[in-house]
Amino acid sequence: MRHPETVAEVVEAGLCIGCGLCAALAPGGFRMAWTAEGRLRPARIGPADEAAILAACPGAVSRPHDEATPENDDIWGGYHRMQRAWAGDPEIRFRAATGGVLTALGAHLVRTGAAAFILHCEADPDRPMRSRWCLSDTPEAVIRRAGSRYGPTDTLAGLGAAVARGQPFAVIAKPCDAGAVRERAKADPALAKNLVALLVMVCGGASDLGKSRQMLDAFGVAEDELALLRYRGFGNPGRTRIETRDGRAFEMSYNEAWADETGWRIQTRCKICPDALGEAADIAAADLWPGGVPAGEDAGFNGVITRTSRGEALFRSALAAGALQADAGIDPRTLDDCQPHQVRKKRALAARLRGMAAAGSPVYQHQGLRIDRLDAKDMAEEDGARARVLSGRLRETMPQGDADG
Repeated sequence: MRHPETVAEVVEAGLCIGCGLCAALAPGGFRMAWTAEGRLRPARIGPADEAAILAACPGAVSRPHDEATPENDDIWGGYHRMQRAWAGDPEIRFRAATGGVLTALGAHLVRTGAAAFILHCEADPDRPMRSRWCLSDTPEAVIRRAGSRYGPTDTLAGLGAAVARGQPFAVIAKPCDAGAVRERAKADPALAKNLVALLVMVCGGASDLGKSRQMLDAFGVAEDELALLRYRGFGNPGRTRIETRDGRAFEMSYNEAWADETGWRIQTRCKICPDALGEAADIAAADLWPGGVPAGEDAGFNGVITRTSRGEALFRSALAAGALQADAGIDPRTLDDCQPHQVRKKRALAARLRGMAAAGSPVYQHQGLRIDRLDAKDMAEEDGARARVLSGRLRETMPQGDADG
């Protein structure tokens, strides 16, 4: 299998997730721009050292962390513990997605001084359907910006600004973002020195803005009328809520918004994601719904996976401080039941990648994620991926430097 050799090839092959790393590493070479499909993609604005970008780009490489772990599982990878947990602060637990574990950990790191700030993302206050990267240097700011962002996020476009501060910081982001940061830290001593934690959600995939537009269309709301678009939270899973500048409000349940998987508008890179489970992170937090679907509202619980010794120490510190609460230990088969789509995807990946390669598409490098070991040898998956490449369905075009959809 061949691998992409330029940023343009990553984008054109459908391997880009719009993380923003290229814009951070080469701000004079790339800026993040919106495409007509509602995706964030790099637009070229000047020359850039593409080799340095591709060494960490999640469209070109994906690897777990390289620390030995006491527990290992073919599907879920290496870990120290799996446990049901939730935010100790009832407000965080209510406001944030599921049990609020990631928000609670971010606030705990800042409150204790272990991190000076958190690099994460928030709803853009001027365009609330869209997200933007942010640096939160108080616990209150971390909590205020809590909540899932189901559309595109270019959190790593802020990585350069984070490193430039020369202070310890943590990242809360998607698993692919964590993989990019982990790889970049191998070549950036300042990042390696100041990165104190990589915290991720177990990710079902990032939609393009088409999904959000469908939600607005259902209520006859235009994007420029929006004052708020909250995808979930304020309960578990919480209702999707839309508010307009002129005072109208609309809601739908989580299952109404997300029950039809064919309408999720998931980006291509997510459909072939080798590490949606956060194996490059220090801690990953998952939805913990038997069968993979919430049966109704509850107080909020996360399935927490501590991936590294640093993640395990942070989890213990947060428990001791009351930032987190926990009860039952869980195991990989419990997570299989709660995340069945992740198991299916993990077993289908080798076939999907073979199909893409057979059609002439580049694919990312992957080591240590057991993709070949888990190969279900599903010819339908292989043939389907090959057909999608040959039909041009996966192909994308880089936006122009002045694009802003």
